[in-house]
Amino acid sequence: MKIGFIGTGVMGNAIASNLIKAGHNLWVYNRTKSKTDNLVAAGATWCDSPQAVVNAAEIIFTMLGFPQDVEQVYYGEKGIFAADVAGKTLIDMTTSQPQLAQKIAQTGQELGAKVLDAPVSGGDVGAKNATLTIMVGGLQTVFDECKPLFDAVGSKAQLFGPSGAGQNTKMANQIMIAGTMTGMSEMLVYAQGAGLDLQKVLDTVGAGSAANWSLSNYGPRILKEDYTPGFFSKHFLKDLRIALDTAQAMGLDLPATKQAKQLYEKLVDEQKLGNLGTQALVKLWWK
Repeated sequence: MKIGFIGTGVMGNAIASNLIKAGHNLWVYNRTKSKTDNLVAAGATWCDSPQAVVNAAEIIFTMLGFPQDVEQVYYGEKGIFAADVAGKTLIDMTTSQPQLAQKIAQTGQELGAKVLDAPVSGGDVGAKNATLTIMVGGLQTVFDECKPLFDAVGSKAQLFGPSGAGQNTKMANQIMIAGTMTGMSEMLVYAQGAGLDLQKVLDTVGAGSAANWSLSNYGPRILKEDYTPGFFSKHFLKDLRIALDTAQAMGLDLPATKQAKQLYEKLVDEQKLGNLGTQALVKLWWK
């Protein structure tokens, strides 16, 4: 199948690699061209703009950083909608605003394209191992057509409703992760303060009712002082802001998520550590 992939950062590169391994032909674009070098070496074709990717491919994935990046790639000069998208399928895997997903779907429908919003969970490990969880919004028929592609890069894909539903599900996911990240960080700070063996604490807590994905995946990295991004702190802060803005629009108050946002603001905005992984939150306590 002729597939386009726009955005080959930590997550996008691994997803695109798995699509190539599944036997698909890829056309790729990224603002930093060198981040597509491994994909081109594996057989992908470089394009010099999102518009060129759309011209070459039948199904186009986007995996970007921020909503403004999504807006630019879809609506900007030489963007996706500058091409003839009639009959094409557009799948945005960026964690973005539900209302932007709805806007893209509306534009796509007007131009004859099929559109899904399909943010993912699972971090860099899930992207590399093709075990991502994929949360989808859009039409059932389009989801069914794309399910084999989702199966090539993830272990679970679920349709949650019309356009924007995938993004709303990802916001629910990020709200949950906010709790596990703050809980894990404070647990380690407490255990260290009490003079406990942190590796033994991880092993024991992770075997009980407090076990969670953040603990098992990021806890060991913290003990190794490995703060490389499986998921950038700056992107997680972006997600928490989207979640809280959307919750406010629904008349919901989420105090624990607000507190998590404030902690990540200290890490990203004040300490300028947004390019580290989300596990770097513990640096607010550990210098």
